[in-house]
Amino acid sequence: MFIYKPLMQRIKNFILILLPGLILLLGCKQINHTESSPTPKENMPSWSNESAKRSIIEFVEKTCLEGSKDFIPQRDRIAVLDNDGTLWCEQPVYVQLAFAIDRVRQLAPEHPEWQKKEPFASVLKGDMHALAAGGTKSLMPIIAATHAGITAEGFEQVVRQWVDTARHRGTGRRYVDMVYQPMLELLEYLRDNGYATYIVSGGGADFMRPWVEGKYGIPPDQVIGSTGEITYEEVNGMPQITKIPQLNFVDDGPGKPIAIYRHIGKRPVIAVGNSDGDYEMLKYTTSSGGYPRLGVLIHHTDGGREYAYDSLSSIGRLKRGLTDAMPNNWLVVDMNKDWTKIFPD
Repeated sequence: MFIYKPLMQRIKNFILILLPGLILLLGCKQINHTESSPTPKENMPSWSNESAKRSIIEFVEKTCLEGSKDFIPQRDRIAVLDNDGTLWCEQPVYVQLAFAIDRVRQLAPEHPEWQKKEPFASVLKGDMHALAAGGTKSLMPIIAATHAGITAEGFEQVVRQWVDTARHRGTGRRYVDMVYQPMLELLEYLRDNGYATYIVSGGGADFMRPWVEGKYGIPPDQVIGSTGEITYEEVNGMPQITKIPQLNFVDDGPGKPIAIYRHIGKRPVIAVGNSDGDYEMLKYTTSSGGYPRLGVLIHHTDGGREYAYDSLSSIGRLKRGLTDAMPNNWLVVDMNKDWTKIFPD
């Protein structure tokens, strides 16, 4: 008994001496002084280090810095972006029109009358000049015939199948691969800093929603676009939404601020577009007081890697926006100068 007690005391003292070292050894990672620190992530790497990139980053940084006079709470960090010509290529024809033309050819066997009926006859003959000469009046019957008489789910499936395979006739790339890499990086950068990103496009909302989340990271409920009329009915006891050949709302020009108000319910603080169809959206976003605001126009100046066009183009015409950019303090992004890459690899 007398031997056991001193022995236990010595063991206890030994443990107490070793315990701090054991804790340090087991609980702390050994520091390797030769290890290099990880390289910080570069924001928007496909943008050249010109004033456009700096202006965007400076705006985001000051609006996300708590305590700054320019701080914007996350609930109000809303960015709206056009799609055609802003997030992906819109030349030489709008992608949705290319979809409609392909669908006319697909549906033609069910409509023999189209062989002699315009504008369908021009499409089936491949006479795009005659189709273009008819203007919007020619396009509306095509959109109505190819986007209606089908359930919402059926149309979504048709769109998914088309975007998975359809290719741009000029580049041979899939249309969904002709998104702009710098804009993908801008979307990511904005979301990393607490901005909600919305598409506000003249294109059809039902055409965009099946694929934009996978490509842009923008969920369907944050897609605002033109819409056609729909009906609700029960077929064999199952609820069903069906698209009908009637226009409901055109989300272009003055329609964009209206759609933003109806869908979002508050004014954005960032707006990005590329044409005069985006003019009112930029004006609506940047003309209000309160928070700092940023308007951006993507100017297509790169005829080598993409297309060069502005005031004389029938697609994505940009004239008024360029004229009024300076007095409105809008940032004009020169694609040739400001983007080191156009499309993803």
